[in-house]
This record gives sequence, C-alpha cells and structure tokens, in this order.
Amino acid sequence: MMSALLPVILCGGSGTRLWPLSRETYPKQFLALGGDGVSMLQDTARRLDGMAAHIPRAAPIVVCNHEHRFLAAQQLREAGIADARLILEPVGRNTAPALTLAALAADPQSVLLAMPADHVMNQPARLHAAAEVAWRLAGEGAMVTFGIVADRPETGYGYIQKAEPVAGGAAFAIRSFAEKPSLELARSYLEGGAHLWNSGLFMVRADQWLKAMAALQPAMLQACQAAVEHSDRDLDFIRPHGESFAACPADSIDYAVMEHLPGNESLGIPARVVPLDAGWSDLGAWDALWDVLPRDQDGNAHTGQTLAVDTHDSLLFSESCLVATVGVDNIVVVQTPDAVLVADKRRTQDVKKIVAELKAQQRSLASTHRKVHRPWGWYDSIDQGERFQVKRIVVHPGASLSLQMHHHRAEHWIVVRGTAQVTNGERTFLLGENESTYIPLGHVHRLANPGKVPLEIIEVQSGSYLGEDDIVRFEDTYGRAAATAI
Repeated sequence: MMSALLPVILCGGSGTRLWPLSRETYPKQFLALGGDGVSMLQDTARRLDGMAAHIPRAAPIVVCNHEHRFLAAQQLREAGIADARLILEPVGRNTAPALTLAALAADPQSVLLAMPADHVMNQPARLHAAAEVAWRLAGEGAMVTFGIVADRPETGYGYIQKAEPVAGGAAFAIRSFAEKPSLELARSYLEGGAHLWNSGLFMVRADQWLKAMAALQPAMLQACQAAVEHSDRDLDFIRPHGESFAACPADSIDYAVMEHLPGNESLGIPARVVPLDAGWSDLGAWDALWDVLPRDQDGNAHTGQTLAVDTHDSLLFSESCLVATVGVDNIVVVQTPDAVLVADKRRTQDVKKIVAELKAQQRSLASTHRKVHRPWGWYDSIDQGERFQVKRIVVHPGASLSLQMHHHRAEHWIVVRGTAQVTNGERTFLLGENESTYIPLGHVHRLANPGKVPLEIIEVQSGSYLGEDDIVRFEDTYGRAAATAI
C-alpha cells in the first residue's frame, strides 16, 4: 500500500526580527506580508494544492503554541481547511519535539512532510516535483531534506554538502552539514557547486522518525510519549500533558537527528537531500521580505500607503497611514498603528535587539499589538485617557464574547454594522445598525453576533480602572479562564 503524505505544519516561533509587525501574540506566521490578504500559515497549508493525484494525501497536522490555538483554527477555516488536527504545545521545545508529537499522532506508515509555517515558496509546482521524489525515498525508509539551490554566498544559512547521486540523479546522499559560514567560505561553497542551503523542510516516514528518536534522542522521545499518553482533547485541539512536555529537551530536527544520520549506516535510515529551486525564503528579517516582493524601477518594495521620492532599494511598509521618504537609500521603514521602525536594510537582523530592549523595559509593545485578536474576532483600542477608553470591536458571524461582569467600568455599545444580540442584566435583546445600549458597572452582560456578516461596534468604556483583567466570567464558549482578556 502506498504511504499517505501527511503535511506537518510547524507553527511555533515569535519572529522577533520582523518587529513591529510580528509580535509574540501575533507572530509572523499569521501575517499576510505579501499584500494579498493570505497569511503565511494559510499559504503553507495550501502549498501542496495541485500536487500529483497519484500521491495519497492525509489531512494536515498543525503544531502550534496553545496561546495561538484560536488564531490558527480561524485562519485554517478561512483557507477552507476544516479537517486539520491542531496539536497545542504547552511550551516551545523547538522542531524535533514538535515533529515527534505529530509522528505519535500519525499512522506509522504515513510520510510526514515537516514544513515551517513562516516560509515563502513562490513556485509551488517545483516544490511538488521535488516532494514527489522525496516521498518515494521516504516511503522506502530514508529521511529526506530539501536543499535550496544557492544563488549567492549567504552567511545566514546552514549548508548541506552533497555526496553521490541517487534516485536517477534527482536526489543525493549527504556527505556533511555545515554551520553558517564566513563570507569567504560561503563563496567557496557557491563556486564548488556541492553545497545547498539547508531549508528546514524534511520528509520522513513516521515510524522511521520514531526509530531515529529512540536511538538518538531517547529522553526526548520518552517525554513526548508521556505528553501524548496523558493528553486531553479540548474542542478541536489536542493538548499534550504540560508537565511531561515541559520536561522534554529542546532541539531542532537538524541537530537532534538529521546531522547524525550520514555515515550512521547501522541505524538503517539513509540521509538524502533533494535540490529545490522554488523561490524559497525563510523571511527571517525585513531584507528577506524586500527580496521576495515586487519592486519599482528604483528598487523599492511598497506595501500599503507609501510614497518614495529620490529613494532607492528600500522597503516601505505601512499599515494605517502614509509613509513617505525623500533622498534615502537601502532603508526599511515599517509603520503600524502603535510603532514605527526605521532601519538600515543591511542591519535588519539586529531588529531582535529592539525587542530584547523592550522586554527588558517591560513594555507591552514587545508582545502585543494595539489590535488584539480573540477567538470570537478582534478589538482595536483606538483612543484612551485617564478614565476612558474607546474600542472598535468586530465579532465573527455566530460567535460571542463571554458572559461577564466588570467591577470598575461601565460601557456604551454602538452598533456600526450587522446585528448584535445583547445580554444586559436580566434582558436579552437585538440591536441593529445605529442603535446603542449602556452597560452599567456591575451588570452581567454578553455580546453575540447571530447574523451572517461580521458585527462591528464601537465601545466606550468609562471608570476608575480599565485594565483587561477587570473581568469576572460566568460562561465562555472557548473555555478560557475566569479573569483574562475579553
């Protein structure tokens, strides 16, 4: 029987080098960086669409942080993927434990295709052709990685050295792995033609991965097995046991397993690499986004409201207002409603230092946006003062906020679009567009959207304390704690 191809989407990570757009609560894999409205997670989930029909495909497994569970589920639904299984990591432990959780949840004969959710692949048909080669090799018991055909002496990637050809020359055995090289060494790799960039994509049969883990990383495997054995199901999510998984050593697929395979013939898992030239980028920093976006005649990449005069080879990215430049070259300007980044395009790797400094100062800008996503929709704090706050709130069709009460604030709700079902004290009633209601301090209340279009309201809060922890929850569709953000 032919082994089914099972996409495993690795959806962890915080993307600190893409601050201020990427933040802990809304990292880069959930962003639509290409300006087409499609997030990187959604693009990854649809990446195998159109692949050869003779390759059986299983529904994907998505491994993500438990804090991002509703966001991941919503984006997958919007992409038309209703059958994905979501495994929620209690803590981040890097990619090897994440793939192990997926392998333990999969059919042992499934061929796992591990794909980070934050990569770009502009030519998916070429990925499909390479994946078919890798699928056949993995079905026979090999562990396969995809090596990106290098087009420049890149010092920011690891490298894979090819050995003898296999599969009729469509793949290669692996001689060695190399860490991020110096510029001189990277140039020699490019000139020699025997080295490929390490992409971070892997294909391996589930039973072979678990066999490798048992031999090479037994403590990691045992911790993952215990976490899965004592896991819970919550709505559509699989929750591995937190304490067991927290005891798991952290390591990447490369370091934990792949780099131990070349020359280790006794293990019986051949290491193979398939060359891939499919417009790949890991979008590790803002200069990488400039590389993949369309550019004007002056070499500038634009997203949002931008205007460039006498500006060259720059990235201008705006979310909510006009970004204009005059007489500058090789810079990055990124505007969000609550932060602006200006950087030398050659120094974008250092953006993570800004995030580290913000964390050291305990500033929320390191982790949260002004616009905050929730399982029922989102809210944007558009204005605030000492005793008031104004929010724009959007509720998805069929969704509702928790039944709750506040000790320190009252609220006014004005419906801008759609129909609101309001619980206010003992009453439950409907509000249409341009209608409003007042929620006194201490009243039990709930907002729901019974309609088929998004509900949008303006909320005006007033009171002595307006923090998000001033919530007493009585009921919640999403199983959240009694005193957390709405």
